[in-house]
Amino acid sequence: MPPSLPHPQPRIGVGAVVWRGRQVLLIQRGKEPRKGQWSIPGGGQMLGETVRETAVREVAEETSVTITVGPLLDVVDGIFRDDDGTLAHHNTLVDFEADYVEGEAEAGDDAAAVAWVDVAALDQFRLWPETERVILLSHARRTAAGL
Repeated sequence: MPPSLPHPQPRIGVGAVVWRGRQVLLIQRGKEPRKGQWSIPGGGQMLGETVRETAVREVAEETSVTITVGPLLDVVDGIFRDDDGTLAHHNTLVDFEADYVEGEAEAGDDAAAVAWVDVAALDQFRLWPETERVILLSHARRTAAGL
């Protein structure tokens, strides 16, 4: 393990691609990794918590929005290295599709800002390519299902 890493193994993060009609919920990250970048809401799984419970809790903490968790979209390896190639962060990210239930979206917890965004406007946000891919995967699934 590199000396700068606080954990000897990957950390589990859970994200949610939250839909309200044809808009997806994005947060601007308030902490590392990728501080300042836009992403889907989510965060670390707690001991004794299922991944679906994590999705519900993290969305509520970061955005004040209540969701219903839908299908698993993908599991993403978030392996980030410094410029010199040294491992900086390693997260296993479990991403679900979710539907908005209620609540006024507002930044809280680890989020610096929140926004409901049309898929056509995603290119205006600084998204990690894997985040954009998972959002578009969810969008394609919903479109095919007539949602």
